[in-house]
Amino acid sequence: MTQIIDRRFSDKNKSAVNRSRFISRFKSHIKKAVAEAISKRSITEIEKGEKVIIPAKDLSQPIFRYGIGGIRETVYPYNQDFVKNDRIKRPLEGSGKSQGSGASNTDTIGSDDFGFELSREEFLNLFFEDLALPDLIKKQFSQIQTSTPVRAGFKKYGALPSLNILRSLRNALGRRIAFSMSEKTELEEIEKKLKQLNMLNPENSDNPEIINLLERKNKLIQKISAIPFIDTTDLRFRNIVLQPKPSTQAVMFCLMDVSGSMDEARKELAKRFFILLYLFLTKTYQKIEIVFIRHHTTAKEVDEHEFFYSRETGGTVVSTALELMMKIIRERYLSSDWNIYGAEASDGDNWNADSPHCAEVLIQEIMPCVQYFAYVEISPQAHQNLWEAYVEVEKKCKHFAMRTVENTAEIYPVFRELFRKKTS
Repeated sequence: MTQIIDRRFSDKNKSAVNRSRFISRFKSHIKKAVAEAISKRSITEIEKGEKVIIPAKDLSQPIFRYGIGGIRETVYPYNQDFVKNDRIKRPLEGSGKSQGSGASNTDTIGSDDFGFELSREEFLNLFFEDLALPDLIKKQFSQIQTSTPVRAGFKKYGALPSLNILRSLRNALGRRIAFSMSEKTELEEIEKKLKQLNMLNPENSDNPEIINLLERKNKLIQKISAIPFIDTTDLRFRNIVLQPKPSTQAVMFCLMDVSGSMDEARKELAKRFFILLYLFLTKTYQKIEIVFIRHHTTAKEVDEHEFFYSRETGGTVVSTALELMMKIIRERYLSSDWNIYGAEASDGDNWNADSPHCAEVLIQEIMPCVQYFAYVEISPQAHQNLWEAYVEVEKKCKHFAMRTVENTAEIYPVFRELFRKKTS
């Protein structure tokens, strides 16, 4: 009987296939739990996993049952009350129901419910499942290429650690067989002749023919034994080459108004929008650059921490941020090599003379370079002059989008509306 023993090391992710199949089957319940988690936690904690509870009534599995009627024998484990041919009374109505908690809520697990934890990656995949950056891929690939080491057969020369022993021994065996094939064939023929001559006259050892055959046999044996077991021509080394892979590059510009008209509540909404955008980008791309620009009367490129948490006061000149963005694009991100995206958050308040200039900078300079630009106005009041100027930009540029946000609950719906996947 053949026995197969699996001696492979156990992988910590060996149940990943079953887990993904389970998540796919109960996707509706899991997405509902993810939606509830969005409303309960803050945006800064949104990348954490989530606890999901599935009611027992939704965990039913198809099973085979006996048909109605007929006589059958059943073995009941731990039976101490019945013997063969006993009749079991029908249970009273309602007595067979489970004593569990029935339908469970999202905080506690009933005795019949199933609960498990979603990892951070699984949570973000479900969270951003139907979102995508519009017009992601440019027509041409980036000139910057990433290389990955790949196997490219074998070579005759190389470093000793890269020596392939099996391939080298195989070549040596083939060489020995090829070089000794004719000698071994001749040696077999000599053996046959010597056997025939010995059978005809076993005592005649002075026969010249036998002596010649024995001498030839010894020479052949010496010639075969002189063939080296392995030669330098047999050595083969693993050939590893760097295979270039063209990759697209993406950069995201985040612009935020931090002037005096942007109170802490509005700044907090803007921070939540950009944190959500930041999580979306880091989940979507492995390599992406993000440029943070804060502005009031002047604009400044800052790091992520200063962008979200430093405080500023003063008036508002939005065009300074747009001009700084265009300057950075010219210096570091050529439009032929980069996929450029922009997102701006503001309360809409701007100097009246500056708003038309902002629209002019967008239409003439920025929009021809970027793939997509999203503007979010955080204001519960009527639209400000910046919104009116951006309306003209939206009419002329199809890849420009603008929405308003009034409270925290609207951040995620507006975000999904801006970055929803396009259907063909």
